Amino acid sequence: MQDNLENIFKEFQNQFDVEEPNIGHFKRFEEKLNKGTKPNILFKLWPLIAIAASIILIFGIWVGASFSKSGMELASISSEMGETQNFFVATIEKELATIEKERNPDTEQLISDGLQQLNKLEEEYQALTLELKENTTDKRIIYAMISNFQQRIEVLQNLLIQIEDVKQLKIQNNEKYS
Repeated sequence: MQDNLENIFKEFQNQFDVEEPNIGHFKRFEEKLNKGTKPNILFKLWPLIAIAASIILIFGIWVGASFSKSGMELASISSEMGETQNFFVATIEKELATIEKERNPDTEQLISDGLQQLNKLEEEYQALTLELKENTTDKRIIYAMISNFQQRIEVLQNLLIQIEDVKQLKIQNNEKYS
């Protein structure tokens, strides 16, 4: 096989291209190589642009999610509604503080059940705030929100009555056994 290759080269010996390239060919070739390897400024900034775009996208999603999840409170309708909401919130907080003072092993189950009912009403209220955000002129939503506050206060007052009944029953049982 090697003999065969040598024969081929001998056959084409004077037919190979042995001319020199034009003057400046190597310089032009080198300039083209250097020109092609210089990174574009946009190419250099691409990682920073990608990071900035990601941050803006995440921020936009966060803002959109937070605005869509938060509803409109009664206080944003009018100053009178703000006063009404403040009254109900203050009353509920006062009742909750009173109930927490009465917490003991005898009343724990009652308080736990009452707070579960209160959480359900709070979830309903959050749904109403979203509805109010979509339609601020619908009076039925405002009345439903006020009714929700009233129901929460009733739950807390009934809970306090039940706690008082447990206390009275405990006192009567202690008197019988004394």
